[in-house]
Amino acid sequence: MNFEKIFTDFKSKKILIIGDIMIDSYRWGNVERQSPEAPVPIVNLEKKEDRLGGAGNVALNIKALGAKPILCSVIGEDYSGNKLLELLRQENLCTDGIIIDRTRKTTTKTRIINNSEQIVRIDDEDLFDIKNEQNLLELIYSKLNQVDVIILQDYNKGVLTENIITNIIKKANQKNIPTIVDPKKKNFKKYKNCTLFKPNLKETVEGLNFNINDFNDIEKAAKKLKEIIKCDIVLITLSENGICINYDNKFLHTKAIQRNIIDISGAGDTVLAVASLCYSINMNNNDLSKICNISGGLVCEKVGVVTINKEELIKEVNKYL
Repeated sequence: MNFEKIFTDFKSKKILIIGDIMIDSYRWGNVERQSPEAPVPIVNLEKKEDRLGGAGNVALNIKALGAKPILCSVIGEDYSGNKLLELLRQENLCTDGIIIDRTRKTTTKTRIINNSEQIVRIDDEDLFDIKNEQNLLELIYSKLNQVDVIILQDYNKGVLTENIITNIIKKANQKNIPTIVDPKKKNFKKYKNCTLFKPNLKETVEGLNFNINDFNDIEKAAKKLKEIIKCDIVLITLSENGICINYDNKFLHTKAIQRNIIDISGAGDTVLAVASLCYSINMNNNDLSKICNISGGLVCEKVGVVTINKEELIKEVNKYL
């Protein structure tokens, strides 16, 4: 298979990403002693860094693979919101799909890192559902005629309400636009009739209240998920055990490639982006699953939430497929 051509084909695609956007903030330092005030380490701060997270990281992955991301989300009218808009502009990502709501915070996850090890994370956020659902729906509808795929990236921060989910999937199906979903627990079973449903193993267990002890159980869970969600494809990420896919009454498990895993943060965002682009060019589902597996492993070799490197991915795909 000519993977270079496949990745070139991504350039013509426009992907609409709807969901929770946030800032992933990092404080890098080193620990040399314990605090005399409490049994906690003292971190000598060396570097600060803010990155786009959540749906923003999905957009960065789409962009890194050569396609055009279009973001729709809701943020707060606050310092973090201004910083997030600045980060979007720095990455040449459009901001006209971002609604500012003065009644809520912009989600910020601050990670404190000692050398390459995360020692604590601080989340500053609101978790209630957005109040301006109709405004967001109208904004999304105005962009549907220009996109090839819709991604719904749910982090349970309130942007993807049940009303938003059901209306977007219904409208997308009417227009024959595929919907690729990364669910979370709150609305796990609300994504009925989407195209591709991509939970991780923990989300699958919690969402189905289903005990999983081996791959036979995973296969049963994938089949049950497909029946409940009424989707075409179920893609379950299994962390160090790879990835599995269920479609057309077929089940395929792809083992993870052995890697030096440092940080799993953001791997799901990368897999989601890769899956949406592979689906957009009508790639067969087996190859889609295998490329997703490789992409997720690659970003886990780096600290923090990072974007896939297109050249690295092509090299790895050519090596293993």
